[in-house]
Amino acid sequence: MKTRALHFWPLMVVLFLLPGLSVLLHAQENCTESYGSGTQRFSLATGSPGELGLLKALAEEFNHEKKATLCWVKAGSGDSLRMLKEKEVDAIMVHAPAAEKQAVQQGWAIKPTLIGSNEFFIVGPPEDPAGIASAQNVAQAYRKIAESKAPFLSRGDNSGTHKKELDIWKASGITPSGDWYILSKGFMLDTLKNADSLGGYFMTDSSTWIEANKTLKRLKILFRGDPVMINTYRALCQPEGATTGQSVASQFVDFVASEKGQMVIRNFGKDRFGEGLYNDAEYARQYDH
Repeated sequence: MKTRALHFWPLMVVLFLLPGLSVLLHAQENCTESYGSGTQRFSLATGSPGELGLLKALAEEFNHEKKATLCWVKAGSGDSLRMLKEKEVDAIMVHAPAAEKQAVQQGWAIKPTLIGSNEFFIVGPPEDPAGIASAQNVAQAYRKIAESKAPFLSRGDNSGTHKKELDIWKASGITPSGDWYILSKGFMLDTLKNADSLGGYFMTDSSTWIEANKTLKRLKILFRGDPVMINTYRALCQPEGATTGQSVASQFVDFVASEKGQMVIRNFGKDRFGEGLYNDAEYARQYDH
């Protein structure tokens, strides 16, 4: 028994001295993709910016100056915030303003940094059975969909998109329910494809729409332009010393906010689509409340 205790004690000391070690191991096991091969490792959770390739582009530019390895963990805003709170990742990119403010107020997130924006579109079948193309605002568009009982897909996953959708339903005075209201429990691109196969309505972000719309057969943009549908993104990271990757993650947040990082954001997608998938922080600031 004494021999076992002697072997066990050094491990306990290491875990005590390196509170972020379990975080690092957890992130490594759960990486959706890794970018770079540097000795400085950090993890970041996000959804669409990772899914569409923006995070990879930022990581590659960052690594021209900092030899680091970024572990991307694919997660919507709700799960990303939870993972940051539970110290499972070093940083996040999210679009859930109220939850972001709460995280900073409660002290488990720092450096809330506006990094850019896109917007939401409501897409649906060209025949527009709910008549939302004539809606005066997005809340009225949602009411029309509910009244028509036309299929509407919800991510239903506590993501930033889902949170925004619930805010709009609240503003419309409607609690959606019934067979027409379909919970996908999927990410943005998967849910957009499901809406296309079903010929249903869905609130997609503009970045995913630009990326995917040429492959879709049964959807078109039917409503856009309400300022409520501007979608701002922030990066946040762990408090200093909270995890082993916090320092390099904090440097990455600074880089994304720098002119070099912002240039990556505003130009991302132009070579493929003739337009950027995201607006930069300067543009986003006018809609940031």
